[in-house]
Amino acid sequence: MMNDDIPTQGQVQQRTISLAASWAFFAFSIVINSMGNVLTLVTSSHIHPQFLGSAYWTAAENNLGIAVLGNKPTTLFWAFMILGMLTSVLNAILMHKWDWRRIGGNFIFMLPFSLFIQWFSNIFNRIMPDATTLPMIILYVFINFLGVAFIGTAISIYQRANLVLHPADDLFQIIRFRYCKGNATVAMWLSYIPPTIMAIIAAVMQGGIYNFGLGTLFALAFQGAITGWADKKIFPKLKHQALDIGN
Repeated sequence: MMNDDIPTQGQVQQRTISLAASWAFFAFSIVINSMGNVLTLVTSSHIHPQFLGSAYWTAAENNLGIAVLGNKPTTLFWAFMILGMLTSVLNAILMHKWDWRRIGGNFIFMLPFSLFIQWFSNIFNRIMPDATTLPMIILYVFINFLGVAFIGTAISIYQRANLVLHPADDLFQIIRFRYCKGNATVAMWLSYIPPTIMAIIAAVMQGGIYNFGLGTLFALAFQGAITGWADKKIFPKLKHQALDIGN
């Protein structure tokens, strides 16, 4: 829903917190975001047959990365990095301007984020065994949903801090405030159009798609709402900083 601190189209809100505080919020959020993404991937891949699925963007990028690059140790890093930067080009189109500072910020975000994704993937794949019993499967479903909650919460925090953004989250923010009057849920659904295209391309190339399932449906239904909830409940005094949604 619309909040009083949300600027109208074309306005740029000033910062109300220090840059040091903004970077602290950003550092915290990028860690829980990458961890949440990996938790959805790992829990999905460690249940056989796979029915759980991961967060929507995560599944799409992982599938397309494997389809193009193969299932290699560094595939996740390159898939997230390259597809993320392609999304930043889409953002420039939606903003009606080519903003090198904004695109550079997307890159600054993507580098540590992609490294964290690969790092957490290596750790969790090593310490989390396959779920072979009903209690383990139930636990993995809970962890998967928790990962989605981490992602939605992290998006809320670093969108409000608004130093640099993941291109997909930047896309979500542009759609949310430029086209959806601040509605997080509708904006999240619209922002899933690009990963849907990625998933279709991957399916054609591989003859199928993986890591789509119950967890993906949970993310589709609730991730945007979780972000909207976190705006009000997680660090509630943190308002959207220096928000620029174009003319």
